[in-house]
This record gives sequence, C-alpha cells and structure tokens, in this order.
Amino acid sequence: MIKDCMKKVVPLNLHQTVQVSFSFVSTAAGAAALVSDAQSGRCRRQVDDELEIKAYYAGHVLGAAMVQIKGDYNMTPDRHLGAAWIDKCRPDILISESTYATTIRDSKRCRERDFLKKVHESIERGGKVLIPVFALGRAQELCILLETFWERMNLKAPIYFSTGLTEKANHYYKLFITWTNQKIRKTFVQRNMFEFKHIKAFDRSYADNPGPMVVFATPGMLHAGQSLQIFKKWAGNEKNMVIMPGYCVQGTIGHKILNGQRKLEMEGRATLDVKLQVEYMSFSAHADAKGIMQLIRMAEPRNMLLVHGEAAKMEFLKGKIEQEFNIDCYMPANGETVTVTTNPSVPVDISLNLLKREMVLGGPLPDPKKPRAMHGTLIMKENSLRLVSSEQALKELGLNEHQLRFTCRVHLQDPHSDNDTLHRVYTHLKSVLKGYTVQHLPDGTVMVESIVVKVSSSAEDASMKVLLLSWSYQDEDLGSFLSTLLKKGLPAGLC
Repeated sequence: MIKDCMKKVVPLNLHQTVQVSFSFVSTAAGAAALVSDAQSGRCRRQVDDELEIKAYYAGHVLGAAMVQIKGDYNMTPDRHLGAAWIDKCRPDILISESTYATTIRDSKRCRERDFLKKVHESIERGGKVLIPVFALGRAQELCILLETFWERMNLKAPIYFSTGLTEKANHYYKLFITWTNQKIRKTFVQRNMFEFKHIKAFDRSYADNPGPMVVFATPGMLHAGQSLQIFKKWAGNEKNMVIMPGYCVQGTIGHKILNGQRKLEMEGRATLDVKLQVEYMSFSAHADAKGIMQLIRMAEPRNMLLVHGEAAKMEFLKGKIEQEFNIDCYMPANGETVTVTTNPSVPVDISLNLLKREMVLGGPLPDPKKPRAMHGTLIMKENSLRLVSSEQALKELGLNEHQLRFTCRVHLQDPHSDNDTLHRVYTHLKSVLKGYTVQHLPDGTVMVESIVVKVSSSAEDASMKVLLLSWSYQDEDLGSFLSTLLKKGLPAGLC
C-alpha cells in the first residue's frame, strides 16, 4: 500500500508552482486538499485542476517548506457535488475569491429550467447548441442535467463532449464516486450517473454534420481551442445558439459576445458576423456574494482578504463585509503587501501542583478577563506544551539546579556612615514598597523578597556610597525598579 502511494508522490522544488491535474490523483480520503511532507518537500496532488501549489523556503528545519495553496469554492450544492463547508475555525485571516462579488444568483432550479428550455427550443427548430465549458465541474453538472432531461423527454438529437481533458475528468468521476454528493452515491449501485447513455465523445468532423446537436467544448471563455473553432463554424446561422455558463474575462470572445458585440475581429484581421443566439446562464463553480458572506459566517475570521475579482465590485463587497461582520477587510492589488496584526493563542497544559501553589500564593485562579502572570518552566514534548514548576521540570529532565542572580551597583552621595546609610535605605524602601516585605537583617543587609542590598564606601571618597543590589531572575522586574529608584537618591530628612 505504501509503495502504491509513493508512486503518486511528485517532488516539488522550492518556488515551483504546480497546477494540479487529473494526471496525479491522491488516494487519500476527505476533501480536496494538499497533503504535504515538510521534511521531504513533497506534495501529493488532489483532484482539482484549478488547484495551484507553490513551495517556499521555511527555515524551520533542514528541508522544511511552507506551502501556498490556491483554489476556488462554491457554496451552492448541485447535482453532483455538495456545497463547500467549514467549521467555526476562527482564523486570523480568511482569503476568499470574489469573482462574483456583487452577484446573487437566482434559484438553481429556475436556472436549470431556463437552460433546458432554451436548449430544447433550439434543438426543436433544427439548431445546434454550443456550450463552452472548462473540463472539470460545470461540464459534469450540465451533462447530468441534459442526460436526465433527454431520458425523460426521449429526445434523439446527439449530445457530444469534447475529448481530452473532459473525457479524463469523467473517467475519474466514475472512479471517485465517493467524493460526490449523497444522492449520486446512493444511486451508484443501480447506475453510475457518469456513465452517460446519450452523451458521446466528440470528433471535430461532427461539427459539419447536418441537423441539431448539443456540444460541450473547452475552453469555457471561447478564447482558444475546440470551443472557439466550433463557434466560428456555427456563428453565422440564426438557428444555432451558444450558452455561456460561466464568467468570461474581459478581452475574450465570450466576454465580447455577452456584451452584445456582433462583429468580431479574428486572426488575420478577418471579420466574423455573429448571427447565432447568445445566452448567459451562470452555472459557475465560483461562489456568489451570498455564498461568500455565508462562508464568513461559518468560519468567523478576525480579518478578511478578497482576491480574484474586479476592483469596483470587490470594493462594494468589502464595504458590506466590514459593515455586517465588523472586521477589517482587505483587497490588495497585484504586488501589494498587506500586514495583518494577529494575536496567536498557544494552548499550554498546566500541572496540577503548579496550579495549587499559585492558589496558595495568589488567591483564586484568574479568569480569562483578569489574567495574571504565572512563573514556571515550559516543557515542549511531542508537539505539546506543559507549564510545570521548576522543581518538577528538573526532576523530569534529570537536570541539576543552578542559581542565576543579577547584580547592579548604584553610586549614592551620602555623608553618613555605612550602617546609617543602610538604615536610611531601609526606611526609604519601607515607605515606598507597601505591598512587599522589607527586612533589615543583622548581617548588615536589607532584603526585599529575593533582593539583597549592601552598602560600602568608596576608597577615594567616604561620602560616596556604593549600593550593591542582587536579585534572582524571579524578581527581575522588582530589582530593576529598585535600582532606578535608588539612583534618584534618598529623600532629605530621612533618619
């Protein structure tokens, strides 16, 4: 089994971008996602030809890589796939495409009914119907829709799909039936919905055949390939029809005819008259504005970042997101950098003994709204973090204890004897540090918590006193405060 899996592993070099295609299919169960081995820099590819993977140098350990993944999502279930779903993961930032940032589609059932009606009317009057699609997703969805309709209506006009990628895609849909929606999985035993009776592979010579037909051809925007070749042949006949089922980028033939352009300048300055009917019916696999808002509600991100859209439409959606969810939303231009401030939380287990000691020393344990500092030793083991007492840490790790103390010298002008100066320091600290235990010890030192203060005179000038402060690391803040305080000198009138 491992050997079979390893055959599907493809090395990915740093800064190399891989477009995931059907040539490499992971056998791992679950949603389409990347499974990466950070130590080896290898990635297993999943079924989605719109998924891009790029590896970057991580600087973590030898061979470690960070991985960037790009993909699309759809919040509307259809005839062969379920809707995108995510739990309330509350990420610091959610990055979403915004292809349809201002579009809210009508009901899926209405779109399907209108689509079937237009195809049927064109076929009845002897016309040919071209449906430009991309190989994966909408092609299978519309094939199932027409297959079911042809079966119900007992229609005889041929339906074709272009060979190549679409044919391979259908093959993998048959193999990976468990990735489809519940309805298709339930009927799989009786019939695999991707084994079409009425839809056959297309040969380019079929485009010249007389009589009605329906052809699914790639690519989906009529910018090249077989769909454009067929369009050129059929554009001059008013009986024919082209149905654009998805988004078309500005400048493509698809975008031009959807905007009403009836004379097209083709290669070699040839002009093409468009007489066939042009229809737009959105069956895109991209989420619309309602779907994007729905995903935000599911994930509850702290920040939002929009990509893959038109600036004006993204600006409108950005305002809606900020207004409804009260979060920051960004829409950086290509090459622009966005900095997002995050407050990462790292889960740490705390030992029971340490908690008990904290309760004894500081009263009731703090609640999330009133946190307090806890002193302990952080142990990382098997990707988990534990906070324990230093004694427990030394015992678990088999280490010897070492004392670490900080020292600081403060020069102070004071004409009194060393003992009198020390008493004046004691009196001053006693008056300032109300919440601390300040002691004047018989050995000629003043002690505040773990901090020890000693006084000696300078050899050159007896009135120049040298205060030596020493403290343990636990009282580092208090030690720093005392050294700053004593550098200011002793108040006049102290006795």
